[in-house]
Amino acid sequence: MSVLNKNEEFRKKAIFDSMSPRRRKHIEKKGYEKWDPFEMPKDPIDIRKDKTKRTSQMLVREFLQSRSSEEYSNEYGRGVLDFCLGIINEDERYIGMFEFASWYIEILKKDEHGLKK
Repeated sequence: MSVLNKNEEFRKKAIFDSMSPRRRKHIEKKGYEKWDPFEMPKDPIDIRKDKTKRTSQMLVREFLQSRSSEEYSNEYGRGVLDFCLGIINEDERYIGMFEFASWYIEILKKDEHGLKK
C-alpha cells in the first residue's frame, strides 16, 4: 500500500471504526497497515479477461465448440466453467490442479499411455 496523507489516514481510521467488530477482527488478522480501504474494486467477473484478452465466456465457448456435443455432458461443461473462472481469477487451488494435470500429461506421454475418454 502507498503512503497515506493525513486526510487519507483519518478517513481510513473512520472507515475502520465504523465497521462491525467481526470485520475489524478480520482486517486486524491480515494487518491494519496492509489494509487498503481505497483499493479499486476488481472488474466484474463477466468482463474480467485472461492473459489472452478473452473473457471466461469466450474461453468456455471456444473450448466446448472444439468438442462434439456428444463428447460432453452438462456436468462436464460446469467443470470447464468452474476451472476457467479459477484460472482467470488466479485461484491457487485451480493453478495447482492445472499444473498437476500438465505434469501428469507429460508422465503419460513419457510412459506412452493415453487418457481415457
